[in-house]
Amino acid sequence: MKTLIINIKELLQVRDSSVLKVSGAEMAVLPTIKNAYLVIQNDLISDFGSMEDLPEDLNPEKCIDADGKIVLPAWCDSHTHLVYAGNREQEFVDRINGMTYEEIANRGGGILNSAQKLNETAEEEIYNQSKVRLEEIMHLGTGAVEIKSGYGLTLAGELKILRIIKQLSKEYPITIKATFLGAHAFPLEFAANRKGYIDLIINEMLPEIVENNLADFIDVFCETGYFTVAETEQIMEAGIQFGLNPKIHVNQFNSIGGIQAAVKHNALSVDHLEIMKPDDFEALRKTETMPVALPSCSYFLGISYTPAREMIAKGLPLALATDFNPGSTPSGNMNFVVSTACIKMKMSPEEAINAATLNGAYAMGISETHGSITIGKKANLIITKPISSYYQLPYAFGSNLIETVIIEGEILA
Repeated sequence: MKTLIINIKELLQVRDSSVLKVSGAEMAVLPTIKNAYLVIQNDLISDFGSMEDLPEDLNPEKCIDADGKIVLPAWCDSHTHLVYAGNREQEFVDRINGMTYEEIANRGGGILNSAQKLNETAEEEIYNQSKVRLEEIMHLGTGAVEIKSGYGLTLAGELKILRIIKQLSKEYPITIKATFLGAHAFPLEFAANRKGYIDLIINEMLPEIVENNLADFIDVFCETGYFTVAETEQIMEAGIQFGLNPKIHVNQFNSIGGIQAAVKHNALSVDHLEIMKPDDFEALRKTETMPVALPSCSYFLGISYTPAREMIAKGLPLALATDFNPGSTPSGNMNFVVSTACIKMKMSPEEAINAATLNGAYAMGISETHGSITIGKKANLIITKPISSYYQLPYAFGSNLIETVIIEGEILA
């Protein structure tokens, strides 16, 4: 099946195949072609260029006229928890009434609340709830997504989530990466026996998950009141022995050395980073670890935003993701994430788009196949409505400016 898109007002994120991420000042550069065409062959990008150079013998089965419209790679959301049961809307009201995220967690809310709901809900029902969320984010332009476990906190519960993620991956064309986050919190029954829960993660959960090929990565919530740096390192090391590369939650509320531990273990990404100290920036320099900011989490909880300007000024790369979850970010809308990064983190539109496409793909280990307009990469595309420029994408933060989403060469109905 050959599809031709013609008269593209501007084709964004045009890259050579050797570019897998951008850092520092490079993040402000977004290569584009104006008045462009693009050819899709089955599920891959096979050609693109200026309309002046459009070959005459293409003979496509389908032709799309994108006159006045922008075309860019679909968003790559490298941090979500979208498989969960129910919601935590009552906690939302509790925070409005003055309670903090930490206070809610200390009374048994937060992650433990979601874990209880998940373990009480049938697998089929959770799958049905989760597929609605997945379909929603696909129609909002997300073409690749990482989904974490972590709302089970039992062997049965964690396996349930990871099986659902695997089933979603089979049923939908979107690329899905699965992350095992058993170390999301300590269950109440292990509150006085932290070692016992870590032993459960390492000796029972990990072998079962790997044997059934249910995860690509391992994650730990390294934070005051959750997992210490030493505990995080122990779990990371066990995951690495089982072939799971780390992607670590760090520096959401405190800087306790989690970034340094993650870098030491060659983590693919470190995510959150709302609180950064000088040595945290330094630890990330000249590494292969991708910092990931989650601005809609900061928006929803009313906490600090990742200091993007300082990161970029120090030559670091940065990715953007949603953190889609029931407690701190009940939204998987990457368009809002891009807008919020521009509005609250003072990223330029070019930087934000790079962070949400190419660098987001890198943070999932898929930038060889996703995240840019490159011959041979997946045909995952957003076609906007007619707009004045791509600046309008973050500027009109409350508007849905997407007209068509193409994932793996197929137009979403």
